[in-house]
Amino acid sequence: MVFAQRLEQYTLKRPEEVLLIDAEIDGEEDCVTIFRGFSSSLMRSTAFDPDVPVLPESATIVRADRLCSPYNPDDPQYIERDLDRDRLEDLCDSVGV
Repeated sequence: MVFAQRLEQYTLKRPEEVLLIDAEIDGEEDCVTIFRGFSSSLMRSTAFDPDVPVLPESATIVRADRLCSPYNPDDPQYIERDLDRDRLEDLCDSVGV
């Protein structure tokens, strides 16, 4: 399973959480939310097909945050901030994805 799919599966198992990912994709910055199994870019268009992850394997994760859902950009409720890819992989492992 590719990493983006693991993150989507993580949020299916943790529906009370939203992941907010700052990434670099093909040399460009992007901000992606992942919630209840779906990912969506906050900076560029998102594919209509929900099976197409917004984060390609080539993406570099700059940082990530775990937030309480629902996500409110005006009043974000953080669970954990400034996560790196290793920490995200640990979270996925902790729920069996």
